Amino acid sequence: MATQSDLPISDKASSAPLNPASPLAAEIADLRALQAKDDHAGALVGAHRLLEVDPTNRDILLIAAQSLRLTQQTQAALDLLNRLAQHHPQFSQMFLERGLCHVARRDAPAAIADLRAAVMINSALTMGWHMLVGLYRMTGDAASAEVAVKQVAHLNSIPPPIVHAKQLFGDGEVDDAEMQIRRFLIEAGDHPEAMRLLAQIGHMRNVLDDAETLYAGVLLMVPEHHEARSEYVQVLIARHKFPQARDALEPLLKLDPSKHAHRIQAATIQVGLGDFEGVIPAYREMLAEIPGDTLMARVRRADLNLWLGHALKTEGRTAEAIEAYMAATADRPDFGDAWWSLANLKTYRFTADSIAVMRDRLDDVATTEVDRVHIAFALGKALEDQGDYAASWAAYDRGNAMHRASNGFLPEFFETNTREQKRVCTPSFFAARKGWGLDDPSPIFVLGLPRSGSTLIEQILASHSMVEGTQELPDIQRIVHELQGRELNFDEPRYPGVLEELDADAIRKFGEQYIADTMPNRALGRPYFIDKMPNNFRHVGLIHLILPNAKIIDARRDPMACCFSNFKQLFAQGQEFTYGLEDIARYYRTYVELMDHWDAVLPGRVLRVQHEDVIDDLEGNVRRILDYCGLPFEDACVEFHKTKRSVRTPSSEQVRQPIFRDGLDQWKNFEPWLAPLREFLGPELAK
Repeated sequence: MATQSDLPISDKASSAPLNPASPLAAEIADLRALQAKDDHAGALVGAHRLLEVDPTNRDILLIAAQSLRLTQQTQAALDLLNRLAQHHPQFSQMFLERGLCHVARRDAPAAIADLRAAVMINSALTMGWHMLVGLYRMTGDAASAEVAVKQVAHLNSIPPPIVHAKQLFGDGEVDDAEMQIRRFLIEAGDHPEAMRLLAQIGHMRNVLDDAETLYAGVLLMVPEHHEARSEYVQVLIARHKFPQARDALEPLLKLDPSKHAHRIQAATIQVGLGDFEGVIPAYREMLAEIPGDTLMARVRRADLNLWLGHALKTEGRTAEAIEAYMAATADRPDFGDAWWSLANLKTYRFTADSIAVMRDRLDDVATTEVDRVHIAFALGKALEDQGDYAASWAAYDRGNAMHRASNGFLPEFFETNTREQKRVCTPSFFAARKGWGLDDPSPIFVLGLPRSGSTLIEQILASHSMVEGTQELPDIQRIVHELQGRELNFDEPRYPGVLEELDADAIRKFGEQYIADTMPNRALGRPYFIDKMPNNFRHVGLIHLILPNAKIIDARRDPMACCFSNFKQLFAQGQEFTYGLEDIARYYRTYVELMDHWDAVLPGRVLRVQHEDVIDDLEGNVRRILDYCGLPFEDACVEFHKTKRSVRTPSSEQVRQPIFRDGLDQWKNFEPWLAPLREFLGPELAK
């Protein structure tokens, strides 16, 4: 083992993961300078002084721990690193430093465990890989040593500025990493690893078009860059470019057809293309190939069972879905997504034992924040089903508060968009563009707020022999992003004002783009198809311009019922307005305001379907919907629950049952806690 004096401070490149805007940045830089001069006693004194000001600062804690180790106070260093781990559990430098402490104590197994954790979080830690080479060789693990040797060689082959930027990125210093990598590309020209890092940053920030272009450039330069290819596939999946993702993945599947990472991507693509039945055996096959009962094996099985459960649920195989979700919770009792997936079936009832496990894991400090959010919502549903409405409300409220604290929702953005839509999309605006767009009647847009009965309308229509149900398609939103541009200005957005600048050619091309991009979702080839993206209500003007013959149905529900149903729903992604009563009410008001505008400037263009009316008079409203769509009446639309098809939304199990009134007034069980919602909605909406 190395002696105390042989051990480094850390990777030199990672010794400055500092936020320059921090009020202590200059003082922390001074401590780094003392360390560089081997004045570790002085650095330690300074670090303790700064910790009195900022006791959880990760950089100061790290400096103090490094200085303790290098002054041979190893146990004190470990104690401080444990404190650092409590506040920054995913900080790779903490694991690296802890590994070095274990090396100093000649505890090889502990050193390997922490150094492996460091490089798993931040694969650019050259020092971590270098130390692992020696430790693996010493413990006789030749295969792992060879992997570490290759990683060291790979990092040594990359220019140091790129390695530095990678390390910054790995520890969350994304702005600094981007600034450094852009500087490198300007000065040194294209480099595949620099472009790859910039693509990773773009993916993380949801600038997916840039990420796609950068990855394509990397693969042109280095076609055999398998890691970049796998990341490229993930970006294509994120952009819902499933046929392109399938083609990009093919070389990896040919290279290693047994590798689970590639097969999981292939399964995700199948799901994206609507092949749920075909993906079920693929998940089962991978599950059978995971041996043993190690922590890693349990985590992998839990994930696969979760995805298997989703596919089974979508296909209506509910009993099997429950079995898969329960298997996931057995392997990972703190797996919030699996617990919530059971609750999200809406028809499942939790046992007392399951509720006890959820309560325990919700309060366990070891449970991650995202798992706690999921468990809180699942527990809320479980307790609601038991009739314990006070405890149920407490759980829902807790889950919403946790989610709202981190999602960054800005209601002003949507209110600004509504004002702009009303300013731009006037009767004269549409009159001047009459006859523009693509003359294609095939799309039927079902929009409105989530939890408003849109899945029921979709199921009714998809039961018709001429209509194909697809999913919540992202293609209108993709066009909006293209029109919006990359420089977002929340106060003066480019869209929808940019619509005034488009000529007839451009408008028609957007219509053609929408039809082409949605074609992979139309597996049955029926004349009409449904796009059930609820947020499209904000873009009725755009839809009317580019697809003037498309049908548009607004699914509407009683405000109190709709808003509360959103409050108790945890969405897989998006719908960030649903995690606070005031946010929900403001959004509902904005939605009504905008739909009133579309009714005024495009009279008769949108069919409004009130959910309560459908429940009270199913056949009458089915006929009304079909008449609006120009479709002949078919009995199957009234017997929609008998239709066998994939349904992806939270209401999937409900629309497989005959019509029922049970859910209409569920919100009244929580009326004692909903006075703020009624107030935020205002008297006209809440009455």
